[in-house]
Amino acid sequence: MAMPQKATKKDGEFLSTLERGLSVLRAFSRERPEMTLSEVATVTSLSPAVARRCLHTLVELGYIGRKDKLFLLTPEVMSFASAFLESMNVEQAVRPHLQVVRDRTGDSSSMAVLSNSDILYLIHVSTNRMVRLAAGMGTRFPAYATSLGRILLAHQPAARLDEYLASTELQRFTDKSITDPARLRNIMQQARNNDYATIQDELDYGIVSVAVPIRCGGPEVIAAINCSTATTRVDASEMLETRLPFLREAAKEIEIELQRYPALVHSIKAQSS
Repeated sequence: MAMPQKATKKDGEFLSTLERGLSVLRAFSRERPEMTLSEVATVTSLSPAVARRCLHTLVELGYIGRKDKLFLLTPEVMSFASAFLESMNVEQAVRPHLQVVRDRTGDSSSMAVLSNSDILYLIHVSTNRMVRLAAGMGTRFPAYATSLGRILLAHQPAARLDEYLASTELQRFTDKSITDPARLRNIMQQARNNDYATIQDELDYGIVSVAVPIRCGGPEVIAAINCSTATTRVDASEMLETRLPFLREAAKEIEIELQRYPALVHSIKAQSS
């Protein structure tokens, strides 16, 4: 699981051109769906000349489209995610068990891993209920403000947790968001002891969730699963009473399933190398 990004090891095998091209693809977001050349250069810290060459190449390859002076991603970028899901058998190993959680509870259920200072969703099984924060494959949220992130951070070595809390901008999303590093460290310790984490109204109002870790045949935690719903349905204490047993059962089933797909385990663990 990746923590705050380390300095890139730039040796003779490192391709700076590839790094720059990928940085251009990552520059687009919900807040920046379309950008001009100068905006791309600013976001990526590339010179306008380099940004222009990257954009031209990605347009030729079909990953970026152009509308007048604006650039935007095309659906072709989804082929990267599809390649991961298919080659790693994520759908087969995980989705059926999250669907059981969804069917039993009526809540959405997800699996995520740590990615730098965020959680990254690998699978999301939704309900028909409207939610304030939409999630799906590839969605990212700040780890400290989510139940998935907290249980993942809780099982990090102490030095890595210290590094995370020292280097991450702890933003308040609601008046209930916890941004004090000392309080968060205590919360992580409690989550580690309980082997679950829960939040309510911290990432956004009206959202409550509980998460448990996923292990790979030993004590090491490589991912987490959760169920999430609206506080109009249940509060945090009821989530623990009525959802946690189903979630833990699903976690055990997924851990058994992962033994059949060692490549998926190696892929997730490779993020921390």
